[in-house]
Amino acid sequence: MMAERKAFLLRVDAELLKELEAWAQQELRSLNGQIEYLLRQAVQQRRRRLQQNRDAGSERPTG
Repeated sequence: MMAERKAFLLRVDAELLKELEAWAQQELRSLNGQIEYLLRQAVQQRRRRLQQNRDAGSERPTG
């Protein structure tokens, strides 16, 4: 079963958008797919850092 998808407006700098579009094309993804991929990677990295901090006994999140 597919997860529910939500739509929202995202405003970005024109130069950033051009770079993301080029990157998406190189990776054979749609612009939306590329942005979602990058966001998922960032969330996974943050979760790992938070877990490492918890494992190390630190209560202050990084990033």
